[in-house]
Amino acid sequence: MSPDAWVPVAVFVAVYVAISFEWLHKAAAAMLGVMVLLIIGVIDVHGAARHIDFETIMLLIGMMGIVSVLKKSGVFTILQVKIARRAGGRPVLILVLFCITTAVLSAFLDNVTTVLIMVPIIIDLTRGMGLDPRIYVVALVMASNLGGTATLVGDPPNIIIGSRAGLSFNQFLIYLLPPVVGATAVVIFSFLAINRNSLRPIDDNPTQLNSMQTMLAKIGREFPAAKTDRVFLAKSIGCLAVTLLLFVTHTITHLSAGVVALTMAMILFTITRIDIEHILAEVEWGTLLFFAGLFILVGTMEEMGVIEWVARNIFLRVGGNPYVMVLMVLWVSGIASGIIDNIPFTITMIPIIQMMLADHPIPHNLLWWALCLGACLGGNLTMIGASANIVSIATLKRSGYHVTFMEYVRWSAPGTFLSLLISSLVLMVYLWLFL
Repeated sequence: MSPDAWVPVAVFVAVYVAISFEWLHKAAAAMLGVMVLLIIGVIDVHGAARHIDFETIMLLIGMMGIVSVLKKSGVFTILQVKIARRAGGRPVLILVLFCITTAVLSAFLDNVTTVLIMVPIIIDLTRGMGLDPRIYVVALVMASNLGGTATLVGDPPNIIIGSRAGLSFNQFLIYLLPPVVGATAVVIFSFLAINRNSLRPIDDNPTQLNSMQTMLAKIGREFPAAKTDRVFLAKSIGCLAVTLLLFVTHTITHLSAGVVALTMAMILFTITRIDIEHILAEVEWGTLLFFAGLFILVGTMEEMGVIEWVARNIFLRVGGNPYVMVLMVLWVSGIASGIIDNIPFTITMIPIIQMMLADHPIPHNLLWWALCLGACLGGNLTMIGASANIVSIATLKRSGYHVTFMEYVRWSAPGTFLSLLISSLVLMVYLWLFL
């Protein structure tokens, strides 16, 4: 390790602390850390640029653009209204249907975007029925992180891992869908059991049911495009379908996910004749700057030997037993991602996994799947574990509902540890089959 390695480590820790305590916006904290390294001469501009994973940035920009147009098409509004009407006044069915829908949407869309769409609806619906929205929002957040774990594009950690490790969309589905489906079922069941007193059927209260119907009617009035512009809707869904098809056929086309997403976003902008400036304003540029800054910070530490030192002195000391290695990566990632944001943790872990694989190759990318499952599922543990958690709790606060740190953990911890346990069992089965 370089004698000057303490400098990027100190900057990285300072950025972590600033993000964790919300002293600065995460993008500002990450980029400020990069600027410090540039000013004191630890890296230069060209060296910093080399560390940025532009494949990940392209994929994020493309998917954000496609989702922004989909929101304008009204497809999400139609879906939400149908689910709410089907659930009627039954709290358990409301929670189950919205959780399943959120998990499915998060598998193919950015999970932050998914909760931004779903959380306001569930708050209005449950508040109108005299229920506690906080329980439902925490359940939706967990479902979003679970669903996002199943695919390459569902959660930022997966996007980063897929790009760095060269994993395809199909590989994610094949290896991660089984544990995600099992974990989602267990999490929903445990959530219903823990909160059974709060989810009892409501009496046939005309006032509560009328409030729900009024809310649904309001949504229909506020989004007339969802009912009238069928051509726009068809173009939006068609482009999303082609995008997913190209992801699935990567082994045939050899087109990277970033190229596919950005190309299809540009085609969608063109055929819908939408106001591109308005759509680009909805792209989460702060998230992209955050990613770029973290890539540079972690890349600098890797270049100066810090990551190798951590790998050699912590992770590589467990020996070459594949069962121990896989479980260690899964549970360390799961617990750490619950305490700190799973995105910087994932970026830090990638070079460590690469070193572990160099010393002890494990078949079928099982260490990568352990990292994916740990980072994404562990992010459910606390309200700061994943970006979707932070956004959802902030939406609740703006609506007049406060969730304390310990309240969130009380609701989320059982499901989080159960999902990690299910993942452990599935990974052990994979090892038994492949070794």
